[in-house]
Amino acid sequence: MSQTQPFKRPSVFGGAMIIAGTAVGAGMFSIPIVTSGVWFSGSTLMLIYTWFCMFMSGLMLLEANLNYAMGSSFHTMVKSLLGNLWNTINGLSVAFVLYILTYAYISAGGSIISHTLTSVLPINQTMAGLIFAILVAFIVWLSTKAVDRINTILIGGMVITFVFSVSDMFTQVQPDVLFNRNESHAEYLPYALAALPYLLASFGYHGNVPGLVKYYGQHTQSVVRSLLFGTLIALVIYLLWQFVIQGNIPRSAFKQVISEGGNIGNLLAQLDNGTVTPIVKQLLNAFSYMALASSFLGVSLGLLDYIADFFKFEDTSSGRTKSALVTFVPPTLAALFFPDGFLYAIGFAGLAATIWAVIVPAMLARSSRKRFPAAKYHAPGGNFMIYFVILFGVINIIAHISSMLNLLPVYK
Repeated sequence: MSQTQPFKRPSVFGGAMIIAGTAVGAGMFSIPIVTSGVWFSGSTLMLIYTWFCMFMSGLMLLEANLNYAMGSSFHTMVKSLLGNLWNTINGLSVAFVLYILTYAYISAGGSIISHTLTSVLPINQTMAGLIFAILVAFIVWLSTKAVDRINTILIGGMVITFVFSVSDMFTQVQPDVLFNRNESHAEYLPYALAALPYLLASFGYHGNVPGLVKYYGQHTQSVVRSLLFGTLIALVIYLLWQFVIQGNIPRSAFKQVISEGGNIGNLLAQLDNGTVTPIVKQLLNAFSYMALASSFLGVSLGLLDYIADFFKFEDTSSGRTKSALVTFVPPTLAALFFPDGFLYAIGFAGLAATIWAVIVPAMLARSSRKRFPAAKYHAPGGNFMIYFVILFGVINIIAHISSMLNLLPVYK
């Protein structure tokens, strides 16, 4: 007599790793640079504030998603709850974020490769970026399985190199550098607003929420815990990163990093000035390659799938070739003509992500409560929290636009 196997719910650890892996990537290299104005204490408070708002917006998205069939995407929810106009705005912001991040990773890849090979094989940043883009495009063109397998190896390597490099740099941290004691009349607060959109971009995971709802069979608490632990892992990694970077490189040295373009290679070059051991520099180089490659693969695969769905390209060799060309040619050309746009691109990604990862989830929760008053799950904080999150989004938009118009002081 056969018995039905009971449903075994996946562990929360797996969901937390998906969230942390999505959030943590090459964008973390921008955090010490863009927060050099507010420095360590200020950036710690800003990271906690950003983490809290992004976690709450994720719960609001979850609240709306639970009222729809498993696997329902942003497209389904936004169209149903907010209408066609907001659905178009949301779709454009998603595509913009994916394109701008693909450009950012090509730019950063060229920077790291040229920095690493400069003593062995002189290669300029533009050519290095082109080679990097072609290699990643080939892997993404092959299949989703190829990206999955390579990303698994890369994330394992990232964990190993990050732990070893950070543990060694911990012993090198100087309190006078970390708390900027040598600069007696330093100003910090005026530089806070300009950094916010970059921090927001470093907590982007919201595209994974519908997938987690499906993954856990709509078991709400498993999704909530996955979002909580996953985002907390990302927050702890960023705080550790801030601690070891801003505890080893003096605040004044970041002016040079920013003047040189603020790319990953420029940051790593500052560590070459005798602050860390040669082994740690190699580990950081390896970590930066893997963080960049895993982020690039994930983002560009998401963009390729989005393009394929939008243009209805088939999942055949010719169809994937068309999708790959539309995915990679525009950002690669942009990286060839504007090779030092990594920081600008991450900032623009934060601006666009504000729409679909902050404001839209809050609006979905508000509309969902009116449409489904008997829903079992509500994100905590009531209507106050909805407006608190929307305010966070509005502050980010104002900050970025003001920064673009040179209305905000920027540390440089």
